[in-house]
Parts: sequence; structure tokens; C-alpha cells
Amino acid sequence: MKKIVVVGGGPGGYVAAIRAAQLGAQVTVVEKQYLGGTCLNIGCIPTKCLLHSAELLWDIQHQGPAIGICADNARVDFSAVMAHKNEISKKLTGGIGVLLKANHIDRIDGTASFSAPGRLQVKTADGAVRPLSADAVIVAVGSVNAQPPIPGLEGNPRCIDSTGALSLSELPKSMVVIGGGVIGLELACAYAAFGTKITVVEAMDHMLPMLDGDLTKVGVAHMKKMGMEFHLECPVQRVENGPAGARVVCRDKTGQTVVFEAEKVLVAVGRKANTAGLGLEAGHLDAQRGHIKVNDKMETCVPGVYAVGDCVLGYAQLAHTASAMGEVAAQNCMGIESHYDESTNPTCVYIEPEAASVGLTEEQCKARGIAYDVGVFPMSANGKALILNGGEGLVKVIVGKQYREILGLHIIGPRATDLIAEGALAIGMEATSDEIIATIHSHPTVTEALREAVLSAEGRSIHMPPARR
Repeated sequence: MKKIVVVGGGPGGYVAAIRAAQLGAQVTVVEKQYLGGTCLNIGCIPTKCLLHSAELLWDIQHQGPAIGICADNARVDFSAVMAHKNEISKKLTGGIGVLLKANHIDRIDGTASFSAPGRLQVKTADGAVRPLSADAVIVAVGSVNAQPPIPGLEGNPRCIDSTGALSLSELPKSMVVIGGGVIGLELACAYAAFGTKITVVEAMDHMLPMLDGDLTKVGVAHMKKMGMEFHLECPVQRVENGPAGARVVCRDKTGQTVVFEAEKVLVAVGRKANTAGLGLEAGHLDAQRGHIKVNDKMETCVPGVYAVGDCVLGYAQLAHTASAMGEVAAQNCMGIESHYDESTNPTCVYIEPEAASVGLTEEQCKARGIAYDVGVFPMSANGKALILNGGEGLVKVIVGKQYREILGLHIIGPRATDLIAEGALAIGMEATSDEIIATIHSHPTVTEALREAVLSAEGRSIHMPPARR
């Protein structure tokens, strides 16, 4: 029986472990902190809990009266919000433990590191260090929050990262968010809906670079409606103490110094591979700035050693990415050739309204010289979207010019992160626009907007007037 050791029990590690066990391996998972990794404990799931509470409050306060729901004095019980978040995380992480036991997977609580190529050692809580033998190793150690070298950040109790934002005991009245990426804006949306005054500062000239520009415009317009302020091309110079709590000193695009004050400063400038202490040099693993290099079989440069998820180089840092990679690595460990295909990997952004994207954008098609057509359908012309959020958002589809295959799908609006799976499936199957159109989409649903966008790309939209000639 083949012995496989998985280092890390997050979305990449526990999925890899279960898949390897299904294929007959004797599997051991080494986890130094908690099962479920960042995603279930201090990332995806807790953030979505906060966002759900925030969205419910916002809808009651702002949409409720218009649709006949009048709830006077709707307010935030922040301690209850946090308790709900903790309950959901605990339930899911406990479920992973049950799954590992059900698949006869051993678990070691400790910190693993390489002592030589392909050879591991584990340091347990009592300080003991012991070797751990394996026929194959899957590294799934994830990532941690990155902290930029901004003077005044380190050790400042007013400055928090995403983990801190998910464990506050009191709702802050104001918050400056450093970074206009996914993590910063998702948390910004939640706290803005709770009533916190949000100011976002971003060094670049745009936000959410992973999304199609048309989606970002809709999202930013809504966030401004929520009272959020945005300052682009406004790099932070330093953080100081101030009357409100903290003063964030920036330089705007004209070169002038601008200052923003808030109770809390959320630092959300990205994440870095959690490979410090893994012994990359001792393991002879090829890495760049801590990110391990792999091929599409998730193989490293050392035979029998694989790596998956946020700790690898050159791929999206997403939980479902890690899980997909975990299955690929496990199958290759067990002699079943498998390859990771990024083309069907969706990006989901839980701002308000939520957004999702899969496949190529217009910009990518232009850069690659791919001829394409675009179809767009507004949520304002979709009955279910009108009911859910007043019709805010759109669906945009990219179709190949010659063969009419679906190249990309980009959605912002109600249910966007659920709807995107249809686009991923279409791209994976090389489905054409005719095949999407021929598929009957139920009514009344937001899925109809997807079909209408494809109809638009073919110049035959039913529920939009024809373009003027």
C-alpha cells in the first residue's frame, strides 16, 4: 500500500488526502493549526457569513420599504453576527475531521518540514521532532496575509489584517482599507452595510484587476451608493496615531499629501505563500519568493513531491483552485495521469452585487489576437433580477468569431457566483453559442440573462430592442 503524507489540512490538503485514500493509499495529514485552513476558519466562509448578515440588513433598510417590508429600527447585533460566523466555521471544520476518519486518514498535529529531498520531519506541540516516511508528499501549506513595509503598520493595534477584521469585538465607526483587491473590498462591503464609514485607498489606477472592466464599473457604482469613498493612485506613505485612532498619510496622483482618519485600518494588499519554515532548501524544491514551482500535474522538481494551492507559483489563490489541484496531485501520486486546467477556473468576488468571471476577457482576447464577438444583457431586463435587487448588474459573454465557442463569461448581479458554473462547463466542453441557446433556461430565473447574453452575441436577443441601424 502506497504511503502518502499531505502537509496541510486546508481545501487543497484535505481534498488531496481524501482522493488519495479513495484510490487505496495509506494517508497521513500533518496540520499545525486547524483543519479547513484559511478558507473555513479565517477566510472564505467567515467572510461570507459577515456578508450575508450585512446584505440582509442592507436589504431590510434600503429595499424593504419599497417592496412592502417595514422593519423599524433594524440594527446590528455585532456579537451575534460574530457568533453566527464562528458557529458555521466550527460546523464545517468539524465535518472535515469526520470525513478524514471516515476515509481512514491519520492526522498528526504538528509542523512538518523537509530534512532532505522527499524526506519529512514533524515537530509536535511537546517539542518532539520525529521523521515521517512516505512514498509521496503533497505540500498544501496555503498562504498568509502579506504586510507591506509601510512605516507605522507593524505592531499598531489600530491596524488589522483580514483575520483581525473577522475577529473584532466591536463594530468600528470608521475604517480605512488599504488595497482595492478582493479581500479588502469584500470586507469593506460588509462593514459599510453594518454602518462603518469606509475609505478605500489603492496605489494602482484601478481596482479588482481580475474582473472585466464593465463588471468593476457596476460594482464601484454600487459601493459608492453604500457610502464608500475611493482614492486611486494614492499610495500610503505612513500610518500615525490620530484623534479617531489612526491617521493614514497618502500621496495622491498630483503629488499632494492627503490624510484619512479612522478607528481601524484594514491592510489588505494580498497574500504570500506560507512556506517559511517548510525547509524548501533542504527539500531541494525550486521556488520563487517562497512560491513552489510545479507543472500541470502538480509535480515539483523533486520526484514524488507535489504541491497544490496558494503555495504554488503562477496560479489563482482560490480555495476551489486548491481543491482541484489536490485531486490532480492525488491521482498522479497513485499512477492516474491527471492535469490541472486553469481555463475552467472561475473567479468569484463577493462584493455587492456579487461578481464572477471565467475564461477570457476582451483584453485577453485582444492581447492574444483572438477574433471574438461580445454579447451583453442587463439584469434590468431580467424579471428575477428585478425582484431580487432592482435589476442591478449585467451578463457579458465572449464568443469566438469563427467557431462560436464560448471563450469567457462575466457576470455581476444576483446569483452571479452560482451562475458562473454554467460558463465554466461551457468552456470545458467547448460548447458553442448555439448549444447554449438550444438549452432551455427556466423562468423566472436569473439564468435567463445568461442565455440572453449569448443571444445578444448572435444578434438575436429576444428581450432587448434591436440596435439602431
